[in-house]
Amino acid sequence: MSIPPTTNSMPGPPFFGALLRVVWQHVRDRMLQAIHDAGFVDFQEAHFAVFSFPLPDGTRPSELARQKRMSRQAVNYLLSQLEDLGYVERRSAAGSDRRLVYLTPRGHGVVAAIFQCLRQLHEQWSAEVGKERFDDFVDVLKQLSAKASEPIDR
Repeated sequence: MSIPPTTNSMPGPPFFGALLRVVWQHVRDRMLQAIHDAGFVDFQEAHFAVFSFPLPDGTRPSELARQKRMSRQAVNYLLSQLEDLGYVERRSAAGSDRRLVYLTPRGHGVVAAIFQCLRQLHEQWSAEVGKERFDDFVDVLKQLSAKASEPIDR
C-alpha cells in the first residue's frame, strides 16, 4: 500500500495518531515503573484496562466493560486477577444484590502512584517545552477528548 503524496498544508508520516501512540506508550511505561517502584510489583500492564480513567470505584462490571470497550468476560477475568492481588473487590451495593467494583486501600495506593507519576511527567514536559505551550497542548487534548466522547455521525 502506498502512502498518498502530502500537500503543503498536510504533513506526512508519522501522522498525529502514531505520535499520540508513541507518547501514550511512554506514559504507560513510566506509570508502570512508578507502580512497581511503589512496591506493587505484581501489577501488570494488562491491569491498566481497569485502572484507567474513569476509575472503577463503585462501578458495575458490565458498565466497566462498556466503558473500556471490552467483553464482559475479559473484564471479569481482569477483575478476578485484581481481586486475587488485593487491588479491587466486588461487593453488593447497599440495598441491592448487584455487585459493584470498588478499589481497596491497595488499589488506591496504585492510583496514588499513577497520579504522582503523571504530576511529575506534567512538570517535566512543561519545563521541556515551556509552560504555556504545554498548557495549550493539554487544553487541546481536553477539547479533542470531549469531542471524542460524542457519537460518530455515520
